[in-house]
Amino acid sequence: MKLIIISILLLIMPLTADAQKKKQKVSHAQGTLFGYWGYNRSAYTKSNIRFQGPGYDITMQGAKAHDNPSPLGAGHYFDLQQITVPQFNARIGYYFKHHWAISFGYDHMKYIFANRNEVLMSGTIDAGVDQTPFNWNGIYNSEPITTDRNYFHYENSDGLNYLRLELTRTDLLMQFGGKGQVGVSSNLGVAVGSILSFNDYTFGGVKSMRTISMSGYGASLHAGLRFEFFKHLFIQTQLDGGFHHQVRVKTRKNDASSFASQKYGYTAFDTVIGFLFYIRPTNSCDSCPVW
Repeated sequence: MKLIIISILLLIMPLTADAQKKKQKVSHAQGTLFGYWGYNRSAYTKSNIRFQGPGYDITMQGAKAHDNPSPLGAGHYFDLQQITVPQFNARIGYYFKHHWAISFGYDHMKYIFANRNEVLMSGTIDAGVDQTPFNWNGIYNSEPITTDRNYFHYENSDGLNYLRLELTRTDLLMQFGGKGQVGVSSNLGVAVGSILSFNDYTFGGVKSMRTISMSGYGASLHAGLRFEFFKHLFIQTQLDGGFHHQVRVKTRKNDASSFASQKYGYTAFDTVIGFLFYIRPTNSCDSCPVW
């Protein structure tokens, strides 16, 4: 009888060990959904901006621009009804395989034509078009001028909105805690997308506000560090760099012939807070996920 029991145990033990091995599952990133919200600062290269409309076609060479962050004391960052006023970043994505994610997001930047901008102007403004004290009517050939915000201004302040699709690679750099409660991962991404502009434009004594247009396209690179907490929350800092080509920025609401066009480079720094949600089961794996 003892021999029979021993034989049965010897048969069962390998099966039990094999079952235990199967339970020791390591869940990789594949199947993870993520999203985040945060804020950015941005900077732009000088550019040549061409402005066209009834009776004028001019180009301002070497134009400078800057962003327009909301001050921390304004309360926009903590008021749910105003959180879209500052320069923000929103994104949702999915890890379709180990290391690799695809995501779609909304980078709400602001592009403000600098006041007292020293540029070289070329082109033509017909007589009577500019009825301001500047009286820019005439023909220009790389003439140096200094702009005044009261009489000439251009900005995408309610949105230089970069709507982009990004491919990202994530790598786990280090973990802390007995069950990896805290982790640090790197993110490297490449993105392409379109630009949705909300434009304000002042010229010739006429001021137009919030003129909306799909104005162009962009391409960019992204590199960041993600600090993960308890495998579900993270804080991420990221440096972005890219190129925008605004082919046709509509400047007057009821005039399709009035528009601006330009090319420029940009850099941005983002800080965001996000979540990780595991669509695929992790089989109670304490070390999951492994990026």
